[in-house]
Amino acid sequence: MKIVVGLGNPGAQYEKTRHNIGWMVLDRLADRAGWTGRGRNRDASSVVQGRYAGLDLVLVKPLTFMNESGLAVRKVLAREHAPLVEMLVVADDFALPFGKLRFREGGSAGGHNGLRSIIEELGNEQFSRLRVGIGEPAQDAIDHVLSQFNRGEKARLSELLDAAADAVEAWARDGTSKAANHFNAFELRPADDERSAPPGAVDGPPGPDGIRRTKTGWRKAKPPEGAE
Repeated sequence: MKIVVGLGNPGAQYEKTRHNIGWMVLDRLADRAGWTGRGRNRDASSVVQGRYAGLDLVLVKPLTFMNESGLAVRKVLAREHAPLVEMLVVADDFALPFGKLRFREGGSAGGHNGLRSIIEELGNEQFSRLRVGIGEPAQDAIDHVLSQFNRGEKARLSELLDAAADAVEAWARDGTSKAANHFNAFELRPADDERSAPPGAVDGPPGPDGIRRTKTGWRKAKPPEGAE
């Protein structure tokens, strides 16, 4: 059983903010597995679990606020009798450019309050984490992480969530080191106004059928995340 924890804040006002990208990645995985809407509230988290693509997964979204994520994580680990090696935490990182992915097998919180809470509550830094780049602040860091993605980022957010979901699946199947070898080099396609690749090329625009070729496979173009 693999436990995947996505960090975020509860409440509609935080739903589409940068700080909640961990929740967004878990939502993408739940959507792939057909588990959307099946989450149960327990142990201070929204939890859904089952078997998907040959993997036994527990997807956990702590319902505490970010600063108290460790309380929920400790309860889930105790219920599942799971060692830390079976857990991955997905979190935002403003030290990474928007669209970058970075696996680590352990280490400090790096200034992230949710990771700091988990480390303090467990008394241990040795758990894997997947950091998802949300871009460097052009303003106060708190204002940045609690802001929504800009228009150009929203246009590529769905592709980023697909890549991050792919990365989580790779971790569950092959472990942190192998997943890192592949996904730490991942780069999201440039924004539309920065790319010149023709339709059908990697990172080019979608073809007439609405399908775009990306570095991780062919993807059906979706409306920008957060679009009304």
